[in-house]
Amino acid sequence: MVDILLVDDETYVTESLALTIPWQEIGVHGVYQAASAAEALEVLMMRHIDILVTDIRMPEQTGLELIEQAKDRWPRLKTVLLTGYSDFEYAQRAIKLRAGDYLLKPVDDDAFIRCISSQVKVLTEERKRMEEEQSQQYARKSEQAVLRSQLMQELLLGRRRPDALLNRLLQQYELGFRVDQACTLLTVQLAGRFMEMDRPSIELIEYAIGNIAEETFRDPYLVWHSSSSQDHVVILLALREGVASSYSSKEMMKRLCESLQQKVMSYLDGEISIVASDWFSFPEQLSKHYREALTTLYRIRLDEPKLVMMDELSLMQLSSHSALEELHKPPTFINLLESGQWQAAKDKLDAFFISSEQHTREKLYEAFIAISNGLIYVASKMGVDLHSIDPQGVNLLLDRSIMLTATHLRAWSNEMLDLLSIQYDESDSYHKKHIIKQVQELVSKELGVDTSVKTIADRVYLHPVYLSKLYKQETGESLGDYIIRIRMEKAVYMLKHTNKKIYEITTELGYQNPQYFSKVFRRYYGCTPNEYRDQ
Repeated sequence: MVDILLVDDETYVTESLALTIPWQEIGVHGVYQAASAAEALEVLMMRHIDILVTDIRMPEQTGLELIEQAKDRWPRLKTVLLTGYSDFEYAQRAIKLRAGDYLLKPVDDDAFIRCISSQVKVLTEERKRMEEEQSQQYARKSEQAVLRSQLMQELLLGRRRPDALLNRLLQQYELGFRVDQACTLLTVQLAGRFMEMDRPSIELIEYAIGNIAEETFRDPYLVWHSSSSQDHVVILLALREGVASSYSSKEMMKRLCESLQQKVMSYLDGEISIVASDWFSFPEQLSKHYREALTTLYRIRLDEPKLVMMDELSLMQLSSHSALEELHKPPTFINLLESGQWQAAKDKLDAFFISSEQHTREKLYEAFIAISNGLIYVASKMGVDLHSIDPQGVNLLLDRSIMLTATHLRAWSNEMLDLLSIQYDESDSYHKKHIIKQVQELVSKELGVDTSVKTIADRVYLHPVYLSKLYKQETGESLGDYIIRIRMEKAVYMLKHTNKKIYEITTELGYQNPQYFSKVFRRYYGCTPNEYRDQ
């Protein structure tokens, strides 16, 4: 709705307009009055006014001066001048400068209604255009966030794009980074009470940590933050052009990392561990430094958050991860599992174990983490419960014999691959059916204002576009049409079996506008809700 302010030192003019014009019919909600320019400015500061109607001749300050000041403060304000015949040419010139329209006094009601209706129409079109632009911008940013995250995952896993393509993607995603740029990587692990949270809550915390990191580092650095598939937050930093080289010093980085830890404690009431890498060439050495950070974080207790600067670790600690290189060389172990290349995955494990026969128990544990993470991740994507295949194999508290020697770990790994490969062909169809069932249950139980393709997709942890495509493939009906159909079926039931009013049914079904609900209902059943109830 639109609010209007009427300004004239002859108060009978504004009072007459306020009383005689059918404001609601022409889309005006609030009507305010002022007897001077000064009083009008006070109303404008106190209220959100959409249309200003002012007399051109007033004592102390003219209507033109009022419009000039108002337009400077509120550029989107629509303005209309009231003028007598003696000021007609003056008013025409004023319209070309600042005013939107003019009306001759004495004001004719019909002319006034046409003028204000025209301004309301312009406002409505502007608002609709702004809403569309904001919606497009939100969709673009949401899609961009997904694409940024996917690109980061690829780079962390060691997947390389051609330099020209990578530079183009970095520019397209508005990241500011470039190939061969000097970067440092912060790998963040949740600690303390965060570890007691469920998965959706942890995802929110990770997102919040990324935003806090952006605020902490963005002045001297380019910042790119993302969650990793290993349940960490990764923050890539590069010095902005023209920033002093002192910001690349270890002391400065340590101070800013400590600030990040303190802010997370203050704002989120929780603790984090951070591993800060040395400076390296992006993206060539990104995967290597990320793996070193994971190795370090595996040795940090979750109840003892720490800040670790990688250049402060001993050479022995830095080189201890070298045996895992074989698992992470492209195509990585996880890549092979995701694509169902079971024999190639076995060959990669064989190459790894040949190079790691002399590893200590600690190194075998690291290998177990890397292998089991891959198995659990892929099993989850397949919709397979890994514990149902081997209840003890992924739980070291139940069976620590896996870690006795490299031979034991090798035998267990090959056995798990064989078991998982058997489930692979059967799980794809089951997984899709499980998602469809889950979606339909959510729609049926939680039908309301917030029920949409996006909110349902968020609940099942899938991208809205992918979920819509999957649902259409499996059911032959789009998810949006299914939501509307369920709403209509529920509407029919309530119309026939309850005494609820139409506006109550509208609200319960998630529609904010009874007229729109009636329109959708008529499209489905050929009559209005009231007509259907009376049948």
